[in-house]
Amino acid sequence: MNLLQGHDTTCPHCWETIHLTLDLSVARQSYVEDCPVCCRPMLVSVGAADGELEDLQVESVD
Repeated sequence: MNLLQGHDTTCPHCWETIHLTLDLSVARQSYVEDCPVCCRPMLVSVGAADGELEDLQVESVD
């Protein structure tokens, strides 16, 4: 089972589709990552269980 998985989401600032690599070995995590398109910060919140993505939220950090 690959616990590092890529997922597409939308930047809350520029609305472009972006690709995030998520570590699904951690049940709950939040971190700040810059959008690769507009470089503005986003709060990424991930929930996983048994290596499967349960919840992904991306919010603006301003």
